Amino acid sequence: MLDIRAINVYYGAIHALMDVSLKVEKGEIVAIIGSNGAGKSTLLRTISGLIRPRSGEIQFEGHALENTPAPEIVRLGISQCPEGRRIFTNMSVLENLQLGAFVRKDTPSVQRDMDDVMRRFPRLQERIRQNAGTLSGGEQQMLAIGRALMSRPKLLLLDEPSLGLAPNLVTEIFRIVRDLNGEGVTILIVEQNAHKALEVANRAYVLETGRVVLSDTGANLLTNPKVKEAYLGG
Repeated sequence: MLDIRAINVYYGAIHALMDVSLKVEKGEIVAIIGSNGAGKSTLLRTISGLIRPRSGEIQFEGHALENTPAPEIVRLGISQCPEGRRIFTNMSVLENLQLGAFVRKDTPSVQRDMDDVMRRFPRLQERIRQNAGTLSGGEQQMLAIGRALMSRPKLLLLDEPSLGLAPNLVTEIFRIVRDLNGEGVTILIVEQNAHKALEVANRAYVLETGRVVLSDTGANLLTNPKVKEAYLGG
């Protein structure tokens, strides 16, 4: 589904991603783990078209994405739930979800997807007319995921979905990730909580200072001594 080949990304003179290559097959959960500053969020932003690679290729279902505008990438079937949620705090829960469907013209199926988000996140249904800024952190994360789902993505990019959440909510977020994948959504997840990410991932990549240094199944990386020492607390 997604094939990234030797991309190089710069912020000015800073070389943020160095010859990064990875693949995501249809139906998988693929995790990207690494320390702060490793380039994880930069990678997702590059896939989404918010940053342009200086070299390399990004193919999604046969479409070249390197120079494709971000709204067109959403139309092709890639949606991102960004780090820090980035919800519109002065708009209602409903308006935030409607914005998630901005590229769609199929009104009846948009309503069906809205109903599905309400079913999946009943707390959002209870707060549908509230300003999004009044929601708790966990509810805001559910809203950010729901907003991403409103574009009906084939590939969902999740950037640090458990960041800042209480442990019980972290468990709930990862249950949602599993459920979405079980319903056919392919997922690429960046996550500081390496243990949780590797538990749900079919495969995973380890990024260090802009380079892929390891790739394997999630299960194998959970027991890899280097990964355990660096990211899983020994």
